[in-house]
Amino acid sequence: MARMDGKVVVVMGASGQGSMGQATARRFAREGAKVVIAARRAEPLEALAQEIGALAVPCDIAQEAQLADLATAALDTYGRLDAAVNFAGINVSSPVADIDAAKLKDAIDIQFTGAILFIKHMAAAMKDGGSIVMTSSLTATLAPAGMTAYAGTKAGVDHVVKIAATEYGKRNIRINAITPGLVYSEMTAPIIDGAPVVAQTFLKETRLPRLGTVDDIANAALWLASDEAFVTGINLQVNGGAQLGKFPQADDFR
Repeated sequence: MARMDGKVVVVMGASGQGSMGQATARRFAREGAKVVIAARRAEPLEALAQEIGALAVPCDIAQEAQLADLATAALDTYGRLDAAVNFAGINVSSPVADIDAAKLKDAIDIQFTGAILFIKHMAAAMKDGGSIVMTSSLTATLAPAGMTAYAGTKAGVDHVVKIAATEYGKRNIRINAITPGLVYSEMTAPIIDGAPVVAQTFLKETRLPRLGTVDDIANAALWLASDEAFVTGINLQVNGGAQLGKFPQADDFR
C-alpha cells in the first residue's frame, strides 16, 4: 500500500515548472494521494493536473476568499482534507535603507498574511485531524543582508507555526515548516544560471557534499504530511546542514 492511499492533499504554489510545489504534487500522486493543486497561474496548473490526475484550483494566496474556496473545492470533490503544503512565495529583496511600503506589502500579503490564512482555512477543513506544512527559508535562519521583506515574513511565519501547533494540537492537526537551502527551481534558476559562482559559494557553506533538490523537499513534505511524522511545531532544516554555516554575502561571490 502506498503511503498516502486514501488521503487528500492540497499543494499550494504548484504552477512553476521544476518547482518544489510541482515536485511535491507529483510525489504525493505517486504515493496514492488525491491531490488538489493551487496557484495563481491557471495554464501550467491545468497542465500538471492532467499529467498527475489532480484537481486544479486557481488560487491567489493573498485573497482570503480564494483560500476558503480552495478548501471547499477539496471537500466538495473528495469529501475530506488530510494534508496541505504551502509553497507560495515572492522574490522580494532590498536592504532596509531602500525598502518601500509597496515591496513590504507584496511580501506581507503573500508570505505572512496569506500563509497564516492558509493555515486557518486548511485546518478548518480537516475534520479528522491532518498535517499542514509551510515552507520557510534559510534566509530566516541566517538573516542575510538585503532580504528584509522576504526573510522577515518567513521568520514571522516560523513563529506562527509554533503558535498554530499549540492551538490545533488537540484536534490532531500537526503544523510544521521546512527550510530549504539554495535549491534549483523556477525562482532561483535565473540567479544560478546567470552566475555559477553562486551555487559554488553556497555549496562551500553546506555541510553535505551537494546542494538540495526539489525532490529532497518533496520527500520531506511527504514525511511531514504522512502518519509517520509524530511531530508538530518544528522547522525541519532540509538543506544539507547549510544552517550550520553562514549565508553568503555579495563579497563572497567575487
